[in-house]
Amino acid sequence: MLLIYTTDITPRVKYAFKQVCTRILNIPVEFTTTIEAFIGHTSLKMSYSKQALGKELHVRSHDLLFEQGLNDLDFRVHDWDKTKCFFFNGENGHLPFDIFAASFYLLTRYEEYQPHVKDEFGRYMASESLAYKNNFLEQPVVDIWAYKFLELLKEFYPDYQFPTRTYTVKPIIDIPKAYKFKHIGFFNTITGVLNDVFQLKFSEVYKRFSVLIGLKRDPYDTYKYIINQQKKAKTKFVFFFLVGDYTTYDQSINIQNQNFISLIKHVCDYCQVGLKTTFNALTDIKELKKEKLRLEAVTNKTLSGCRQSFSKVNLPESYRNLVELEIFSDFTMGYINHIGFRAGTCTPFLFYDLDYEVQTPLVINSFHFLDHSILKINSLLDKEQKIKKLMAEVKAVNGTFVPVYHSYTFSDEPKWQHFKALFKTILKSVNETY
Repeated sequence: MLLIYTTDITPRVKYAFKQVCTRILNIPVEFTTTIEAFIGHTSLKMSYSKQALGKELHVRSHDLLFEQGLNDLDFRVHDWDKTKCFFFNGENGHLPFDIFAASFYLLTRYEEYQPHVKDEFGRYMASESLAYKNNFLEQPVVDIWAYKFLELLKEFYPDYQFPTRTYTVKPIIDIPKAYKFKHIGFFNTITGVLNDVFQLKFSEVYKRFSVLIGLKRDPYDTYKYIINQQKKAKTKFVFFFLVGDYTTYDQSINIQNQNFISLIKHVCDYCQVGLKTTFNALTDIKELKKEKLRLEAVTNKTLSGCRQSFSKVNLPESYRNLVELEIFSDFTMGYINHIGFRAGTCTPFLFYDLDYEVQTPLVINSFHFLDHSILKINSLLDKEQKIKKLMAEVKAVNGTFVPVYHSYTFSDEPKWQHFKALFKTILKSVNETY
């Protein structure tokens, strides 16, 4: 156990240290404001304050973890070894930066509460982020800083046996529409045919009728392939099914369709299943609750996780709604058009509500790569190199790599031709660690 002396044990201090030390480094922590208790502690200990008490391990604190609410923060990002950092704290501590305050800033998405430009769907864009502007978006800096802190602990306590963790992969299979042509209803089929004819897409008309009369498999019906990959993998895939009503934004299959229900139940036998929320459910908690109950009725399991439509997060409202409905795991934190680490980490973390200054039970599993984000890269080799570099960053800190695929990503459509091979490369990376 690591004992931390600080002048004030705030919710922010507890949150930051428990994420860095306990969730990332597997080191339990306790806090004290009593000097005598700190001096009498015979195991791991450090001080987190403006001044050291003596010759103990000391990190000079930034004011951020002792503040409340949102403030205008003026700071610069500096180079630090092979990474970046901010909240420089001078020469009075054993680390040149307050990594705990910096981690808190990234994990809570402090910058997303500040005024910023949004895209057409109201999403926070990577180009607005500190990480993108300072070229560290593709590094899990919070985990890198944690391991730098671990090296410092080892210098002070060379005989202590520190725990370790193992690199793993958690593949996400996003299902905004279970089938492209099958089971979508008569009206949607006729509308689809008319749209294809109007746009002179006669090949699509041919494909549609080939599927409907049973000559070809539906392009999105790749579930047998995915489940076969699951059977061989040493990590569980997580499927997210859209079960909300059909709208302009969400073209879901009717949840009363028995084929759709059978598909969800079949996938549930092999993989974890969560809820893909509709766009309307992002702002309507009643709609979110309805969709939650729908999926639970099919799976006969309490819903534990979700992914929000269009990978959109409205902070803090989106996450507050999940907490209120007792949905305690989210997989939405990431960027659509950029690979990397939106929250600066490859370790799951708890949502901290900056308005209420409280840590919630909602676990945020940020994703690091979405299939659409590398479509512009042409060759398989270039795609692999890009993803392998990202995975290497995660492996270096024994983190969890979270890629997001869709069912159609495994289809034979030309633009997805390399993605099966890329998926196998991702799965192989975790198999190699066992």
